[in-house]
Amino acid sequence: MKNITDDNKAKPNNERFTYQDDEVMEKPFDWGQLRRLSHYLKPYTRQMLPIIIITMVLGTLTKLAIPFLITLAIDDALIAGNSKKLITIVCIMAGVYIVQWLANNYRIRYMNNIGQKVIYDLRNDLFSHIQQLSFRFFDKRPAGSVLVRVTNDVNSMQDLFTNGVVNVLIDLVQLLGIIIILLSLNVKLGLAIIVTVPLMFLVSTSLRKRIRRAWQDVRTKQARINSHLNESIQGIKVTQAFTQEKENIDYFDGMNDVNRKSWNNATALNQSFGPIIEVTGAIGYCILFWYGASLVQSGAVTIGVLFGFATYIGNFWEPINRLGQMYSQLLIAMASSERIFEFMDEKPNVAEANHAVKLPAIKGNIHFEDIVFEYEKDRPALRGINLKVRAGQSVALVGHTGSGKSTIINLLCRFYDPVQGSVILDGHDIRDVTIESLRSQVGIVLQDTFIFSGTIRDNIRFGKLNATDEEVEAAAKAVHAHDFIVNLPQGYDTEVQERGNVLSMGQRQLLSFARALLADPRVLILDEATASIDTETELKIQEALKTLLQGRTSFIIAHRLSTIRSCDNIVVLDHGRIMETGNHDQLMEHQGIYYGLIQAQYRFLSEAS
Repeated sequence: MKNITDDNKAKPNNERFTYQDDEVMEKPFDWGQLRRLSHYLKPYTRQMLPIIIITMVLGTLTKLAIPFLITLAIDDALIAGNSKKLITIVCIMAGVYIVQWLANNYRIRYMNNIGQKVIYDLRNDLFSHIQQLSFRFFDKRPAGSVLVRVTNDVNSMQDLFTNGVVNVLIDLVQLLGIIIILLSLNVKLGLAIIVTVPLMFLVSTSLRKRIRRAWQDVRTKQARINSHLNESIQGIKVTQAFTQEKENIDYFDGMNDVNRKSWNNATALNQSFGPIIEVTGAIGYCILFWYGASLVQSGAVTIGVLFGFATYIGNFWEPINRLGQMYSQLLIAMASSERIFEFMDEKPNVAEANHAVKLPAIKGNIHFEDIVFEYEKDRPALRGINLKVRAGQSVALVGHTGSGKSTIINLLCRFYDPVQGSVILDGHDIRDVTIESLRSQVGIVLQDTFIFSGTIRDNIRFGKLNATDEEVEAAAKAVHAHDFIVNLPQGYDTEVQERGNVLSMGQRQLLSFARALLADPRVLILDEATASIDTETELKIQEALKTLLQGRTSFIIAHRLSTIRSCDNIVVLDHGRIMETGNHDQLMEHQGIYYGLIQAQYRFLSEAS
């Protein structure tokens, strides 16, 4: 691992962080994405509209009324010396302020509630879609990169959905109202001030693309930090075992510094809207007092009108400033929406056919017909595999690492689809049946067992959510997990924490056995499932499996060749091809690849002892 120097901090040079989704997308502002986002507001439109209209009208009218009341107070009360009228106007203004506060307060609280519902819907849709994506999607993306889409990118939409959209409507109506009032008070003075607005928009337009790209870059840098953070936490044992803490800290420091600079750049560009509006507003005030003073002297306008103009101008630039901030929020939201909808538009590589039917209860006859498969183009992992497995037959897959054993299992579970050929299950091409009906009848126990946060009982029940406590315990007893479970502090109700860290590797594998067996699959797959179990426990499991596998079709992958001696058929693979098939005695008599593997393992065990 290399440290990030000042020369290369702009882009970490570690290849682990060069992912397809980490590139800043060179797309123009897409109003279609904004329309897609607006669809999440549609379910709440009917209940929102009355509240929005009422609060918007009240808020806008009261905002516009206050400068007008100030004008009346100056011209008709103060200058005229009418104290009674002044008190009346002041009371009216107080009432107007109260109505304005109540309307705005209710609107903000109400829209915050609606906005959170929209964020809830968006996050749910994104997570649900990710759950349906194929293994190929996750093969090329780190977990941290996916995590940041569901959390940070969705969170960046909150300001837009809570009060952003409504504030835009209110500010536009308020601007229109102020322009009408200014022109009605004095056309010439109104036009002289409003002429500064095009100047402000002309200058700010040049910043739009830079701001949008800057926020895209921020999202990219944050995704990389999340990816590295996730990897570092998952691999902390390896990091500490090889004393690479300092190098890992230095690398993270470099990425963090890149993120800081990226954020500073984006926020600096974002804040540039404020000074532009302030300068434009200052120009407007200069025009007001220079030209307005001459109009007062000529008697064209009164002092009260001039003061009202000043108040309206203050109110005029306030919504423009908010609109500028809203545009910045919109750019941030668009940068995140591009990343969200990139995932939402991703289609599963393994998808159900339109004519897919529910797979009926199977017996377990399996036929791999002329299977060719490749994880990467022009690099076949399987080359013309033909294999027939009868219902109830136990099949062992043997071969060196990378020979294609796990790939065959992946195709049977339809985690991937073959490039050529078909997998036939009880006469059904598995591409013609629903994925749920297929996988619900296939149980699998992997070498890298995954234990969820929760209790022991919940983890076993994951294989059959409606299982009774008695069924859970029966499955645990069948795989000899019951004894160690009852010795835990809370037995089956013991919390195992994230990834089951309170359990040994062997105990976690026993739980995964119980989980798979509780599901009662017709086809059972053991993919290096006994790799981390001691020899004594493995012997007990082998005894249990003789009963449990009876009547089921089973596939067993194991490097301990002693565990597959009793299999009905042993398939020897090499570089994606089937080289030998037969039972143990037949293959030993043949003295081919399998014979060589057995001899090599015997030599290793004798030397180790």
